[in-house]
Amino acid sequence: MYEWVKALHVISVIAWMAGMMYLPRLFVYHAESVVGSDKSETFKVMERRLYRGIITPAMIATWIFGLWLAFGFGIVDFSMGWMWLKAAMVIALSGVHGWYGGMLRAFKEDRNTRSHKFYRSINEIPFVIAIVIVIMVIVKPF
Repeated sequence: MYEWVKALHVISVIAWMAGMMYLPRLFVYHAESVVGSDKSETFKVMERRLYRGIITPAMIATWIFGLWLAFGFGIVDFSMGWMWLKAAMVIALSGVHGWYGGMLRAFKEDRNTRSHKFYRSINEIPFVIAIVIVIMVIVKPF
């Protein structure tokens, strides 16, 4: 059963990360579009479907399978520092997820005030967090 839970966890993480890196790209293009235009309205649909249909369910599944791995099989040594940093990074990524949700609402309500350059710059945040998580899980440096 452990291998199945681990596989489902990895699949969930991949889906979550893919969406977390794609959503800000949609925000870039949305910020460049004219409010109320067909293009802007199309981005609203795309963003909502991505966030609610893929990213949020993938985040929930990642948490469920990750907690199952951590507590259901007794394989995690919580005395190791790497596990705490990994957990902090997952919480941070969940916070970024919520932050993106706020941006999504701003676009939905046509009240975005940020430029496309801002969205280009935040596009890398999930990937940087993922790098730390992967290093902690694979290398276990401390």
